Amino acid sequence: MNARTENQILIPEDQLRKLGQDAFQGLGLPAEHAADVVEILLLADLFGLSTHGLSRIESYGERIDVDGIAKAAQVTQERVAPGIFRVDGANGVGPLVGMQGLRAAMEAARECGIGAAFVRGSNHFGPISPYSYIAAEQGFASIIGSNATTTIAPWGGSDARLGNSPLGFGVPGPDGAHFLLDMAMSVVARAKIRNALKAGTSIPDSWATDPHGRKTTDPKAALDGFLQPIGGHKGYGLALMVDLFAGLLSNAAYLTHVKSWVDAPDEPQNLGHFFILIDVQRLGSGAWLAERMKDFAQILHASPAVEADKPVIVPGEIELRNMARQRAQGIALGAEVLAMLQERAKHSGQ
Repeated sequence: MNARTENQILIPEDQLRKLGQDAFQGLGLPAEHAADVVEILLLADLFGLSTHGLSRIESYGERIDVDGIAKAAQVTQERVAPGIFRVDGANGVGPLVGMQGLRAAMEAARECGIGAAFVRGSNHFGPISPYSYIAAEQGFASIIGSNATTTIAPWGGSDARLGNSPLGFGVPGPDGAHFLLDMAMSVVARAKIRNALKAGTSIPDSWATDPHGRKTTDPKAALDGFLQPIGGHKGYGLALMVDLFAGLLSNAAYLTHVKSWVDAPDEPQNLGHFFILIDVQRLGSGAWLAERMKDFAQILHASPAVEADKPVIVPGEIELRNMARQRAQGIALGAEVLAMLQERAKHSGQ
């Protein structure tokens, strides 16, 4: 039975997984493809990343409906060296392609100690932390990235030339307490700027520029302009490195060659991803790593908090706490998202 709380519905994990799979099958995906997509999006919801969870049924579905994303993509892979795979996503749904890339990198890392997969022909593949979590659960440290539609101007430039590309890291921790860092390249998400506009408040001038590339505190001008990269020119350089690995080296689109899914929803984006995994068992025993990871976290937690009710945390702790709570109480889902999933599931034939 589902419960309601503050305009959201709490749904048991197994029930939401089944509904999600039916919904993506209703969009025309084969059952095994739908399972991969839901694996990533459901983890996002469990982590509390609802904007990148099963709510993506809306944007993914709109593009599938106009053949901008292939319903039954024939994803292929080629082993170009003992530790390196190339994966062609054939314009499939991003989380499906991402899971194929992750599995290829894990296969290479199991055999060689370190493995990499460079992926082309993909689409928005969700947040990175679910991939890092899956890898950590199987004993792999990870560096994972993807490129994205252009929303950031080059440092000193006045138009969008690079994407807000996500980058993530993961290291296995004891008893599932994995280190999970998942970040995009902008100071803040555009959603925060939209919220400031709705509230009629100004924004810090470090968040975005106006359409002419100048710093602004006006949220309207910022929404018409470009996001600022984290760390100024250093963040700009980091964003370029993500695109070089995810886009250029993967033989995917890069920078302005990436199609906008908003402006051209019926055209393939040809996004690229990269997965670099390390089999930590090659470095020492599980007990050795667990002891060091506990000590690592303890050193950080022991720092006196500036605000007593805001103790120091290690990246991944919030997401893992959210997951534990929602697995026990049910996953919070907006009524609109539930309705979209149910509507799509009507066509699954299940």
